[in-house]
Amino acid sequence: MNRKAEKLARAKAELEQVDTAIASILSGAQSYRIGTRSLTRADLSVLYKRKDALQDLVDGLSGGSGRFRRVVPVG
Repeated sequence: MNRKAEKLARAKAELEQVDTAIASILSGAQSYRIGTRSLTRADLSVLYKRKDALQDLVDGLSGGSGRFRRVVPVG
């Protein structure tokens, strides 16, 4: 596997993990405690920023044109 393919595979795997973390937080699992152990997930804003960066990377590595933002000219 070449370096580009490896980087793409890692980015896709991390993107899947970020999506899972976002889904967990949205379902109410931001933090929890079991006995003396506790877990707190990252803030949604941090996860959304990471997701955007990873999606751009995946799009770029897979030859996609990336995401487009709509621009509205002001008069």
